[in-house]
Amino acid sequence: MRELTGEINELENRERRLSEKEMEAGEGERVEASLRIRHFEGTISPEEFATEIESKNIPGVFRGAVKGWESISLWDPSNGGLDYMMEKVGPAAVVEAMMSNYEHIFKGDLRSHERVVLPFSAFIASCKSYFEQLSLPSVSSHVSKSARDKEICEETCSTSLDAPDRLYLAQIPIYSVERTERCSLEVLKEDIQTPVFIANKCISSINFWMNRARSRSSTHYDPHHNILCVVSGQKEVTLWPPEACRFLYPMPIYGEASNHSAVSIEDPDLSVHARAKNMKGYSEKVILNPGDALFIPEGWFHQVDSSDLTVAVNFWWVSRIMSDMVDHMDAYYLRRILNRLVCKEMDRMLPKRSNLSLNKEENSQDDESAEGCEESDTNSKLTKVGSNGDKSTILGQLEPYDLQLLGKLISLVHENVEYIGQCQNTPTDSNDESSETSNQIKHIPNGDNAPLSVDDTLAQIFSSLEPLALQKILLVIAECFPRTLEALVMHMLGPAAAEVLTRKFDEMEPLFTKEQQEEFYKKFYSVFDDPAAAMNAILNAKETFAFQAFQNVLDQYVGAQVIRLA
Repeated sequence: MRELTGEINELENRERRLSEKEMEAGEGERVEASLRIRHFEGTISPEEFATEIESKNIPGVFRGAVKGWESISLWDPSNGGLDYMMEKVGPAAVVEAMMSNYEHIFKGDLRSHERVVLPFSAFIASCKSYFEQLSLPSVSSHVSKSARDKEICEETCSTSLDAPDRLYLAQIPIYSVERTERCSLEVLKEDIQTPVFIANKCISSINFWMNRARSRSSTHYDPHHNILCVVSGQKEVTLWPPEACRFLYPMPIYGEASNHSAVSIEDPDLSVHARAKNMKGYSEKVILNPGDALFIPEGWFHQVDSSDLTVAVNFWWVSRIMSDMVDHMDAYYLRRILNRLVCKEMDRMLPKRSNLSLNKEENSQDDESAEGCEESDTNSKLTKVGSNGDKSTILGQLEPYDLQLLGKLISLVHENVEYIGQCQNTPTDSNDESSETSNQIKHIPNGDNAPLSVDDTLAQIFSSLEPLALQKILLVIAECFPRTLEALVMHMLGPAAAEVLTRKFDEMEPLFTKEQQEEFYKKFYSVFDDPAAAMNAILNAKETFAFQAFQNVLDQYVGAQVIRLA
């Protein structure tokens, strides 16, 4: 258990280093071209929307798509719109508003806000008072409460209007397919129309949104497709594709606000949310003016900033993303999706393939510093074969670069493992079992595991080799330096290196016949006193790597932690 914990800690350190290496990108620089917001002047046909936008689950902004709505002029506060809406809805209509605990920021967590019931007319009256303040040049737009505000509060006996700037009419239904009773603002539906490009959709709800002073809806995603239409004021919408989820730190999946981000977008605490430094590169912003519409696909994170006295309407409908999923297959979907995310995470965690910077002097120094009989013979053996160019031996078939990597690999083992015993056999007497003495291997005292840099270096060496070259190198070590191979696998092979090694084994299979594969594995595992233990060492390290990726996935996409039991 102690060894497993050490390996996991090493991988967590690797994860932190990977995060530190990622340079902060500018807005939108890391958004894939296929996921960027599409821009249209006016509207498009339902068919084009379905094939070019909805089916690809990408955002689209439609400039002036709803400018023909009567509400664009009738609800405009600067054109008597507040009086119009108050009169049209009537004094009896009651709405449920959000009252934030954080000034103008409205979060989904119930702990950060409360729901308050008040007459729609009282909220509109408060907006009228605020509009009058904005219209008077001698009065600051930041006045917290005017005399009229106090009168409204007294008239309505609503303590919620003590802080009108913290109120937000959010998601007030104009129409809902699920509601049996009449929506309080249903009469406003007469002043709007369903946008042409979604006319064939089964709309599940139409909602009214209005804020008195500037406001912000915290970063979140919705479980429906959404068309957001601005009627008056202005909205700035920041969007992130679902793949950016890990940079936004979603609330735990079991929590009440699981679709919301835990990160402050403007001022993230990188000591707590280190990955958040990358979120800007995955974001795009769009500004919506009256008459504009924005398609926000299901699952896309978005933050909405609204100017003073902004009014908007949105349309929600159920996408096929979830409706096409059969309930009795949910457990299977979960496992498949987790598996796919884990595979992507493992790919991200592995070192990128590149040629290592090697030179003869470096290898010579490494060989000279090695300890023990086998170490002192390594350089002379490789040099002798390289100079002779004997292609009849496996060692002689290696390219110069591969020979260098072989030397580095052997030196790496020698630097990190202490040998007690005699020298190993030479290539000329490798088949003479009596020439090799029994050797005992133990770690240099450096903790429970080899240093993290060793696993990184091994993974990089394996990754930089072609499968055929790696096979030859492993056969050379098995034949000439069997105790080195034993030390490598049983004592030094870390999670990342084990993952790369087994992937290389998979890449080898199509290159050889079944008989050739069996012959390779026979020679490879014949080195070990207990071949099954060697295989278990490789598989255990590989599974540790996969488990760390699984941990990362749960942390990044679900907001949960999991502990692996021994």
